[in-house]
Amino acid sequence: MEEEEGPLAGGPGLQEPLQLGELDITSDEFILDEVDVHIQANLEDELVKEALKTGVDLRHYSKQVELELQQIEQKSIRDYIQESENIASLHNQITACDAVLERMEQMLGAFQSDLSSISSEIRTLQEQSGAMNIRLRNRQAVRGKLGELVDGLVVPSALVTAILEAPVTEPRFLEQLQELDAKAAAVREQEARGTAACADVRGVLDRLRVKAVTKIREFILQKIYSFRKPMTNYQIPQTALLKYRFFYQFLLGNERATAKEIRDEYVETLSKIYLSYYRSYLGRLMKVQYEEVAEKDDLMGVEDTAKKGFFSKPSLRSRNTIFTLGTRGSVISPTELEAPILVPHTAQRGEQRYPFEALFRSQHYALLDNSCREYLFICEFFVVSGPAAHDLFHAVMGRTLSMTLKHLDSYLADCYDAIAVFLCIHIVLRFRNIAAKRDVPALDRYWEQVLALLWPRFELILEMNVQSVRSTDPQRLGGLDTRPHYITRRYAEFSSALVSINQTIPNERTMQLLGQLQVEVENFVLRVAAEFSSRKEQLVFLINNYDMMLGVLMERAADDSKEVESFQQLLNARTQEFIEELLSPPFGGLVAFVKEAEALIERGQAERLRGEEARVTQLIRGFGSSWKSSVESLSQDVMRSFTNFRNGTSIIQGALTQLIQLYHRFHRVLSQPQLRALPARAELINIHHLMVELKKHKPNF
Repeated sequence: MEEEEGPLAGGPGLQEPLQLGELDITSDEFILDEVDVHIQANLEDELVKEALKTGVDLRHYSKQVELELQQIEQKSIRDYIQESENIASLHNQITACDAVLERMEQMLGAFQSDLSSISSEIRTLQEQSGAMNIRLRNRQAVRGKLGELVDGLVVPSALVTAILEAPVTEPRFLEQLQELDAKAAAVREQEARGTAACADVRGVLDRLRVKAVTKIREFILQKIYSFRKPMTNYQIPQTALLKYRFFYQFLLGNERATAKEIRDEYVETLSKIYLSYYRSYLGRLMKVQYEEVAEKDDLMGVEDTAKKGFFSKPSLRSRNTIFTLGTRGSVISPTELEAPILVPHTAQRGEQRYPFEALFRSQHYALLDNSCREYLFICEFFVVSGPAAHDLFHAVMGRTLSMTLKHLDSYLADCYDAIAVFLCIHIVLRFRNIAAKRDVPALDRYWEQVLALLWPRFELILEMNVQSVRSTDPQRLGGLDTRPHYITRRYAEFSSALVSINQTIPNERTMQLLGQLQVEVENFVLRVAAEFSSRKEQLVFLINNYDMMLGVLMERAADDSKEVESFQQLLNARTQEFIEELLSPPFGGLVAFVKEAEALIERGQAERLRGEEARVTQLIRGFGSSWKSSVESLSQDVMRSFTNFRNGTSIIQGALTQLIQLYHRFHRVLSQPQLRALPARAELINIHHLMVELKKHKPNF
């Protein structure tokens, strides 16, 4: 410390001046360099500005400032000297800190070096660990592959025992057969890859395969041969075969020649069984058909009085039965359509008979049911689908389907029952939908072939009926009668039958043919009506026939059908004309006068009515004296003329309504100034009184 006090005291032994650095404001360099700057700054100082304003002597002020600065300098030096010990202590502390920091720097450098070496070691360990993992995975993969290879090649004793000794119907035989199939496939795959170990097991597997094929072949052929036994329900063993469908898959993959042999044997056996069954069933089924069937002369336009030859077969007791639907339409109802098939020998014992469409339904429902079952069996057992399944199905069922088509074609050649043929068409359409829902497309071509036979025959029969009506001569039909004609009744029943059937699955071609038949029937009705001498009888005949046809059609056809609408218009027109014809004899004079008077009034020639007073007087008195008897006679005449009481009532009501309207118009004419003063007007019947009286003549049924 003594050495440090010398320099600080500024004694005579000072070697170097005290270095104050930036704190030294006495140096010339500081004054010279910054004097200009400070002068300007000092001039801006508030104190300087104040001194200049007050006129202080700057030299004196400068000396004073300089003195103050020296005092401050001395005071600052004393402060430095007083704090010298602290400054020295601080210096020592800083030096010690520098040493500590230097040691820490060395330690951190060493630690960084150690970390670098550790990081390098970690990377080395990671690389070694990755290499070990790769080797482990490779060894595991090799172990798995080798394990699979060994497991696939090794033939366990349980497999050998089951294949050689177990019956094919036991579950363990099927399980071991699947295992054998898997091993054979594995060996074939490994042989393709060149695996030498396959040669060690190839001989064993081949012997086991031959043994399995032999046992399976014998089993399946035995099942197929069991189909041939008389009175055997082949569907039971056929269903049992499905439990062993893997047997055929095994043959298909290991012995295709044997698989083809079994398939060919199955096709040959089932083809003969189906053909024999359906030929026999069809023959027995046709024996329970109605003995009386429609013939070529049983047409709509053929008169009931037509005679046949002495040796000809008797015709139907009533031709109307072949034109009437009756309960025959139930054959296409959902309940009847899929009802159990007919059993011919049971029907024969009960002396039951059926129309052709019922036999057709039973035959084709059996065909549909068996075909669907056969197709699904073929797809499942023989592992086929698409065109292959279609071809195999037709190999089994083709002969049966051809026989059925041939029989249908032969029957239709002499069939003249249009309703039966049309019902058969709709049966086929519904069975086709059922087959589609069951996902059995194999019968699609057969359905088209059946329809190709039915539609032309149906159209031919319909055209024959159209031609028969067109060529009918009314003069050959015997005596004339205003009641509904039997030909129109046949048409009404026949048309309503076809329309009601066609409404379920509409067909435009059917509607066109029925339209042609309707035109011919309407022309026929007009031809027959023309044979009557009076217009009134003609109208009665037309109304009776139109009303009858309309009534029959409305029972079965929809109210908005074309036939109903057409006959309704014809009936309304003829009814209106008949009412006018009915009112003409008793009230013809009144009708003529009202029409003439209204025409004159409309043309503005009402003055001409003055000359009609005598005529008017006669009309008033004549109406008043005879209207009651005329109305009574009119009502009786209508009820005698029309077979349908409801229609007769409607006509009477229409006639009375028109009579009231006529008399009301007559009142309006007499209210004209030219006739208002007519004395006979007092004899007019009050219109309301007339309405009350006419209501008494309205019949109620």
